[in-house]
Amino acid sequence: MNNNMNILITGATGQDGSNMVDYLLSSTEYNIYGSYRRLSVSNHTNLEHIPNKRFKLVNLDISDQQSIINTVKKIKPDYIINFAAQSFVADSWNIPIQTFTTNTLSVIYFLEAIREYIPKCRFYSAGSSEEFGNIDYFPQDIKHPLKPRSIYGASKCAAKHIVKVYRDSYNLYAIHCVLFNHEGLRRGKEFVTRKITTNIARIKYELENNKEVKPFELGNIYSKRDWSDSEDFVRAVWKMLNQETPQEYILSSNETHSVKDFVDLSCKYANLEIKWEIDDKEPLNTKLYCNDKVILQINKEYYRPAEVDLLIGDSTETRKILDWEPRYSFEDLVKRMVENDIKLYKNEMK
Repeated sequence: MNNNMNILITGATGQDGSNMVDYLLSSTEYNIYGSYRRLSVSNHTNLEHIPNKRFKLVNLDISDQQSIINTVKKIKPDYIINFAAQSFVADSWNIPIQTFTTNTLSVIYFLEAIREYIPKCRFYSAGSSEEFGNIDYFPQDIKHPLKPRSIYGASKCAAKHIVKVYRDSYNLYAIHCVLFNHEGLRRGKEFVTRKITTNIARIKYELENNKEVKPFELGNIYSKRDWSDSEDFVRAVWKMLNQETPQEYILSSNETHSVKDFVDLSCKYANLEIKWEIDDKEPLNTKLYCNDKVILQINKEYYRPAEVDLLIGDSTETRKILDWEPRYSFEDLVKRMVENDIKLYKNEMK
């Protein structure tokens, strides 16, 4: 094994990128470069624990083709793992051009740079179950037609096609994997799962310390998703990049749970006794109570213009090819996130 190989991970400050950095530093001897976009205020929280000399942060703007070319020529990576994205689905309606530039044009920029300067480099493109969108059947496998219902989903569909075109046209090792929802301890607080666990942690603290309880708000609590742990997925991605031949994959838990299920489990692991007041005729009147206090209410602003009501993947074939199985169940995932956020909130209040 060549220990002098270089790996470039985009989006290294995010959930998947930072988890991949950790995994590769622990399981390989390669040099790891994590890219980030320079901001006026740095946000490297997910990487602050890494003192490893084999890891370096590099400034890279993936929306700028010349920035990508300069980085590729300087590092000459043997692998490029592209986790950088405008990944907040709800925002994609508000910033459609930025979403496509970040999620789609950047893939072309990377593949062009690989084709011209480092044709032996192996490239990974992160896809999304949002590509399936207006679903035809359950569960969704790799053969399911692409029918996105969001700008974000459409941008990932385009990326998938671009990867295939470059793979077929230039014989590149370029792969695209449809990732169903995956969460974890480093998930951003704007995502619904982390929004739930951080607010449950806060409410638990407020209840236990006789403080005013401020309810939080969600949209469609009956939307169903296929949730996995990000730390499981990065292990599978590395396996994909080291197969003999490149192909498309799908990663999922093969289960589906509603947003309400996630809330219920979060309250359970926070030891909160709750009671729902469900209004089926007018969902906006639905409320969740704890100790006779409202802790959750519904806000129509959090409903999507075009909702994807039910997603559940079938990654059976991927699991066989990669000899991979997840280590964390849905229950494990929720428990880990809740316990972590309770600990973080208590530390904040000290």
